[in-house]
Amino acid sequence: MSERRRMPNYFAYSPEQAELLPRHVRDELAKEHLCFLIHEVVEGQDLRRFDEAYSEEGQRAYDPRMMLKVWLYGFAVNVRSTRKLEQRIQEDLGFRYLAGGLRPDHKTLSEFLRRHGEGIEELFTQVLSWARQAGMARLGRVAIDSTRIQANASPDRLEKREREQVRRWRREMESEDPDQEPGLAVDPQAAERLREQMSKPLAMASSEKRSVTDPDARFLRERGGRFRLGYSGELAVSEDHFIVAARVTQQAADTASLLPMVDEVERHCRERPRQVLADSGFYSGANLDGLKTRGIDGYVADTNLTAALKQGGGEIKAGNRRVRHGETLRMREKLGSPSGRRTYLYRKAMVEPVIGSLKQHRGLRQFLRRGLRQVQTEWLLAAISYNLTRSHCLRR
Repeated sequence: MSERRRMPNYFAYSPEQAELLPRHVRDELAKEHLCFLIHEVVEGQDLRRFDEAYSEEGQRAYDPRMMLKVWLYGFAVNVRSTRKLEQRIQEDLGFRYLAGGLRPDHKTLSEFLRRHGEGIEELFTQVLSWARQAGMARLGRVAIDSTRIQANASPDRLEKREREQVRRWRREMESEDPDQEPGLAVDPQAAERLREQMSKPLAMASSEKRSVTDPDARFLRERGGRFRLGYSGELAVSEDHFIVAARVTQQAADTASLLPMVDEVERHCRERPRQVLADSGFYSGANLDGLKTRGIDGYVADTNLTAALKQGGGEIKAGNRRVRHGETLRMREKLGSPSGRRTYLYRKAMVEPVIGSLKQHRGLRQFLRRGLRQVQTEWLLAAISYNLTRSHCLRR
């Protein structure tokens, strides 16, 4: 008699078996799922700026509330491509809940961002206000930093400014002769003006290169002396790791960004930070004077002071010239103390983890959109999404 074969104890499995009563998404996802928080927060905001962009007549449009929800959730789970987002809206429960059964295509998703840059900036302020009313995004101490983000453009497809200048001169000359017929005289004054422009040296212009794919992108220096074709993404982060200001610039150096970022924090939060921390890239005498004028306790080290702090303290070498700027001397004295040094070094624990999260976990090592205005919208969406994710973690 053959011995009966023993079968493993499996759960019943039949992919073709359909449920008679389909369950609601809320029954499938945990109550504290991120998509429910995004839905709650977006529904509570004033989105009249988005509504004003549409009319009662003409072709039907997707509700901007739905579009914002799927975009914010997409940035939270590193789905930033419009085609991937279109696919996930059909397949992912969280996206399907936020889309409410609708299925916008990739072109519609892309057009929404192109059209509503100003509205998304206003939403950033509103979400930040919501977080602050809930006791988050505390503004006593703020750390400011920047990071280089690659543009959606090939560094090999470049065009020298000199060629553009010559083309511009040619267009201007041709515009003086609209009929484009030989033998017509050009206005003498216009000709003289163009000769003066053409006689100016082009040494500076010829050395600057511009991307054909994304003309707004710039070659920016990174650590190690390398250059990256992209943009500078700037952040101001609160002590509890909320982004309280975000912007994108084309600036090769951070010096000119400190005071504008402080003003951005005040604009979005309607309150001025009491203390600002920033590394030596943001240092200048004018910046220290500006912080003092605004009544802000600044911790911004100059290059020599940073080198001394990295060596564990000691005498600060001022170089060949003696420093006479009063605020710089006071800053060196403040950061030379143990308490001042601890405060300054705390900057790394505030802002650098946020930058790391955006670039590593959410894929923001490269922008997917092109043009300064569009990458600014992309950066703000990432900031809003990060703040929502941060508040979600604190809630849990």
